[in-house]
Amino acid sequence: MKTLLILSLGLMMTSLVSAQEVKTEILPKDIQIKTAVIPAPDQKKSGAMVYGYDADGKFTVLREGSNNLVCIADNPNQEGISVACYSVQLEPFMKRGRELGAEGMDAKEKFDIRGAEVAAGKLMMPKDPSMLYIYYGSEEAYDKASGTLSDGKFRYVVYIPFATVESTGLPDKPHAPGMPWLMDPGTYRAHIMIGPF
Repeated sequence: MKTLLILSLGLMMTSLVSAQEVKTEILPKDIQIKTAVIPAPDQKKSGAMVYGYDADGKFTVLREGSNNLVCIADNPNQEGISVACYSVQLEPFMKRGRELGAEGMDAKEKFDIRGAEVAAGKLMMPKDPSMLYIYYGSEEAYDKASGTLSDGKFRYVVYIPFATVESTGLPDKPHAPGMPWLMDPGTYRAHIMIGPF
């Protein structure tokens, strides 16, 4: 019994040491930027602001922007590849979501907290429709040297706060592949979902 306990403790310690030795790979800045802007329209790619990760894995600005688009590089701590670009008008909403996520809030908690802050006038949502472009795929299909993703798919989201099924004529769920539909109708984060294709 004592031998079994010592063996179990030894295996546990080996696992802990191995887990500590595993370091997330942070890709070079230029590759992060190249991948981050994939979903952006071509004419917007070179001027988009880009967030990504520094050598220590800290979320940071990789490139300042000169237009109205913000792009987010792939999170190296999450499975798969996913990058997004969005209207700068959505930055307060997106930034607040990142802050709440860093505090350990789940999706429902983030939804409720941001909703209360919008209602109280502490968090402003865009008055006009605002675009979000997403591109995602598998890590196996991602070329880290070139920043390309061979199995990538696009998804498009148009935020229109407080829009409803009645006001837009859109359904609240898709009934055909790729058709637009309204998610979270009537709420501060109502948005049209389009895709993936």
